[in-house]
Amino acid sequence: MSSEALPAAALAHSGEAQAYQRMLQIQSLIEQARQSAAGSLQVSSAAAAAPQAGATDFATALQSATNGVNQPGSAAGIYAPASYRAEANAAGAQPAEYEALVVSAAQRYGIDPALLHGLIQQESGFDANALSSAGAAGLTQLMPATAASLGVADPLNPAESIQGGARYLSQLLGQFGGNTTDALAAYNAGPGAVQQYGGVPPYAETQSYVSKVLGYAESYRQSQSQAAPRGALA
Repeated sequence: MSSEALPAAALAHSGEAQAYQRMLQIQSLIEQARQSAAGSLQVSSAAAAAPQAGATDFATALQSATNGVNQPGSAAGIYAPASYRAEANAAGAQPAEYEALVVSAAQRYGIDPALLHGLIQQESGFDANALSSAGAAGLTQLMPATAASLGVADPLNPAESIQGGARYLSQLLGQFGGNTTDALAAYNAGPGAVQQYGGVPPYAETQSYVSKVLGYAESYRQSQSQAAPRGALA
């Protein structure tokens, strides 16, 4: 090889090396861009999923909180609140100031005080300020139209609410021939639903409602029978 060819060969090798280095740089830039894009995609996906997850959690919580709220047969004007409200207080945890009101109203309308107690326990958990999203209010959860028809001016007034609930339950007992389960089912789902099915409607909420009211009533009777001997000794 001539001396003149050496610089040319060296230059060629130098050019190839530069091209190779440039190619490596380009590949590195492409890889960095790919990683950056992948990272941005992950962030965007997580951000997009977060509101959806939040919405799902909210919907689940709402469904749980309002379980049984949209009870069929609300035409009767009596609203059956979710069970959690009634279960806030244990059976027999009736505030002392309501005892005389319950007994008085039950005697006035000829119904079992224990049954009225159980109804109130299930309807509102003895929360005089209980309000439902449907508009039912007070200890016996009367809808405005029903409250008005029963002469209840203020459903949040404990005495009026208990009197109104007792009167309505008495009317239902009379309507269904003294059948306690049918009367309770009508209080919860409406008389029309009970008449349609010839008894307790096939609504899970109503069936549970009747069972719980009767259970609370029995617990109340037992607590009263246990308290009676102590009162006699006193």
